[in-house]
Amino acid sequence: MVRKIKAKLVLQLRNQGLSGRAIESAHGISRHSIQAVLDAAELTGLGWDDAAELPEAEVYAALFPGRGVRESVFAQPDWARVHTELARVGVTLKLLHQEYVDASSRAGQPVMSYDRFCRFYGEHAAVTGATSRVGHKAGRSIEVDWSGPTMQLLDPTTGEISKVYLFVACLPFSRYAFVEASLDMRQESWLRAHAAMFAFFGGSVPRLVPDNLKTGVISHPREGEVVLNDAYREMAAHYSAAVLPGRVRAPKDKASVENTVSHVATWVIAGLRHEQFTSLAQLRTRVHEQVDAYNRQPFQKREGSRLSVFTTEEKPLMQPLPAVPFEISTWTYRRKVGKNGHVVWAKNFYSVPFSHIGSLVDLRVTDTMLEVYRGDERLTSHLLLPATTVNQYQTNDADLPEGRSWQAWDRSRIDDWASRVGPATATVISRIFEAASIDEAGFDPALAVLRLSRRFSPTRVEAACQLALRGPIRSPRYAHLRPILDTGQDKIGHVPVESEGDDGGYVRGSAYYAGGTR
Repeated sequence: MVRKIKAKLVLQLRNQGLSGRAIESAHGISRHSIQAVLDAAELTGLGWDDAAELPEAEVYAALFPGRGVRESVFAQPDWARVHTELARVGVTLKLLHQEYVDASSRAGQPVMSYDRFCRFYGEHAAVTGATSRVGHKAGRSIEVDWSGPTMQLLDPTTGEISKVYLFVACLPFSRYAFVEASLDMRQESWLRAHAAMFAFFGGSVPRLVPDNLKTGVISHPREGEVVLNDAYREMAAHYSAAVLPGRVRAPKDKASVENTVSHVATWVIAGLRHEQFTSLAQLRTRVHEQVDAYNRQPFQKREGSRLSVFTTEEKPLMQPLPAVPFEISTWTYRRKVGKNGHVVWAKNFYSVPFSHIGSLVDLRVTDTMLEVYRGDERLTSHLLLPATTVNQYQTNDADLPEGRSWQAWDRSRIDDWASRVGPATATVISRIFEAASIDEAGFDPALAVLRLSRRFSPTRVEAACQLALRGPIRSPRYAHLRPILDTGQDKIGHVPVESEGDDGGYVRGSAYYAGGTR
C-alpha cells in the first residue's frame, strides 16, 4: 500500500545521491513506490531541505494529501466521558462497551467490536496526553515510602546539625502527593505520618502499598502470607484499609511513589537548599508550601494539575475518615511477668493477672495507656505512669489474689512488719524514715533491714538492732546490722566503738578470732 511508504526516508536517501535501484535494494521499497514519492515531491515542490525538520506523517500528508484518511462507519462514543467513567470503582472497558452497544443499537447505528473499542480508547488517551485509566482507579490505593535524600535541622544553641527524614505518599490515579518531615524513621514516626496523611487527603482508601520496611512489614516471603507489624495493621484497620506491600526488590509495584520521591528531591529538598531551619515546625511549614506548589503545577501532557484531578475526580470517590482519630501505639513483645505479678515498662511496674506469672506477654503502649496481651487476648490495661517516674507500681486489685503478701508496700505495712520483729527493730525503721526526705525514699533501706529476718531469725535481728542502737550510729542500716549478725556479736552483746562518720561496718573483735561463739 502506498500509505506505508516511508516518504521522508526516500527523500533523504535521494538527497544523499542514491539511485532508485540502490534505495530499493537497501530498504526493500518497491521502485513504483519510490517513483511515486519522487513524482509527488516534484509536483508539490517539496525538497529535502523542506522535509528535514518535519515528522514522517506530515511529509507523507504533504506529498499525498487525503490518501489513507477514512471515516469510520461506526458510531463514535464520547471518548472524554469514557475516560471519566473508567476512573470510577468497578467500571471497566467491557461495561462501557456494552453500554455503547446498547445506546447505538437503540439509535439504529452500527457499532464497533470490543477490540476496536479498546484500541480507539488507547489512541484517544495517547493523542490527548491523558493517562490510561486501565491501570489505576480513583480512590483505591495510596503508595507510601521514605525518601532516600534527607534534609537538615540546625540546633541554634549547640550548632549541631541533625538529619530530617521525609515521608512521601502518593495517590497513583491523580498523582496527588503528601510529604511529612520527621526526625527519625521509627515506628511511631511512621504511624504519625500516616495519620497526618489521611487527615491531609480528607479520606481513606481500601489499599495501602508500602515498602517492606520493618516498621510496617515483619516478613514478606515468596510463598505464604505477608506478616505485618501489629501496630501498622491496627492503624490500617482503623482507616478500613488493607496493607498490600510491594514485592521485595520490585520498585515498579509502587512506581507512582518512587516517581514522586524523585520529584520531592527537586521541589522540596533542592528548592529549599538555601534556607536554614532551626525547628521542625518551621521546616514542616515550608515543606507543605513546596508540596502545595508541586500539586498545583500543571501537567505537561494532559489538562489540569494533580490538585484539580484530585479535587474533581478522586476525592469524591474516597472513603470518609473515621469519626475518632487513630491513637498511635507501639508494641513490645515477649516481656516476662515477674514473680510479683508485674511486668516492667519504662522502669515502672504494671500488674498482670496472677495466673500469668512467668509467662511472656506483649505490651501495647499509647500516649496514655498500657495494655497487656497474651496472643490475641487482652489481659489488663493501665493508665500510663508519667515518664518522669521510676520504680513505681501500677496495680489493679483484680489482677492479684487475696492475701497480705500481695499488698502494695507502704509505710504502714513496713511498720507492721517491724513491730512484729521487735521494738528495737521498729525504732531502727522509724529512724530510717526520719532521715528520708519522703517516705518512698525510705522503703528500700527499711525493707533491706527487715529482710534480714529471712536469713537470720527475728530474735537475732531484734538483738542486732538493740546492739546497734547502743552504738554511736543514730540511724543504723543494713550495712551496720549485717556485720553484727555475720560475726555473731548479737549473741554476746558486744558492740565495738566506731566513729559516726564511718559507714564501713563493724570490725571483727578479738573474741571472734579467739574462737568465740557466734
